[in-house]
Amino acid sequence: MRNWITASFIALLPAAALAAAAPPPEWGYPAIPPGFQAPPDDGQAKRLPGSDKAYTAKEIGDQFNPPDWYPNEHPPMPDIVAHGKRPDVNGCAQCHLSNGLGHPESGNITGLAAGYIEEQLQEFKNGNRASSLPGRSANMIRFAKAMTDEEIKQAAAYFAAIKQTIWNKVVETDTVPKSYVGEGNMRFVSAGTEKEPIGRRIVEVPENEERAKMRDPHSPFVAYVPTGSIKAGETLATGGNGKTIRCTVCHGSDLKGLGNVPGLAGRSPIYLFRQLYDMQHGTRKGNAVALMQPVVAKLTQDDMLALAAYIGSRTP
Repeated sequence: MRNWITASFIALLPAAALAAAAPPPEWGYPAIPPGFQAPPDDGQAKRLPGSDKAYTAKEIGDQFNPPDWYPNEHPPMPDIVAHGKRPDVNGCAQCHLSNGLGHPESGNITGLAAGYIEEQLQEFKNGNRASSLPGRSANMIRFAKAMTDEEIKQAAAYFAAIKQTIWNKVVETDTVPKSYVGEGNMRFVSAGTEKEPIGRRIVEVPENEERAKMRDPHSPFVAYVPTGSIKAGETLATGGNGKTIRCTVCHGSDLKGLGNVPGLAGRSPIYLFRQLYDMQHGTRKGNAVALMQPVVAKLTQDDMLALAAYIGSRTP
């Protein structure tokens, strides 16, 4: 009887409410599986080509003193970026790397307008920005709430001053290497040569697993997307025959941003997908996001995947 009542109630819910209640796709929000254990630290110092630095795995994982492999390649690093603020704020460079290019789970913030970065930190702080996967934004919300306005301004100015470079190679394919989610909610290629159908997913993995785990700011990523996604995304980005609104209206003819409207070209496809999904499902809010509501309202998950593939494939 109870099952019948529940089923009847669900049947009466509007489609939008059902969509909001459904969990986000696992492929778009990779999460470390329960019981996962990272390999033990061997205590050996690790090195990278062209760097005179050496760090052990423990030092690489130090949230308040993240590795800075190439200190001569970026502007002077503010203390909030280099070390954070104990005990509440990790060094920004731990997740976003010293050059801001970051990993798929954290986001590429290099070259965004300083005002936009400040705005987003304030949105995390005031509760307007969260993830469709409960808890995923918990760290950023905690960091933002503990940062002063001056610290926010310093971090924003630092990352805004670094020029964005190509960091993601977008590859259309029907099959992908088998993979797993490990340290830092990052996806890695499994041992061996086994492949599987990509289905309707974006599978984003580092070109070099070891160097990505070392937080190497020279080690980029490959984003595998379904065959035909880029062309489908281009159609949608130009309005999709009325299904959405042209991206270039706000983000510029080259998708590299206009003022405080963020540049999107060349950023992580899986990250771009999450932002579209979060905006559509109401977990990312705010005045600027309100302008995105008509853009995302009619999009399916496949549409958002295609848009992310196309935009991520553009030259930054």
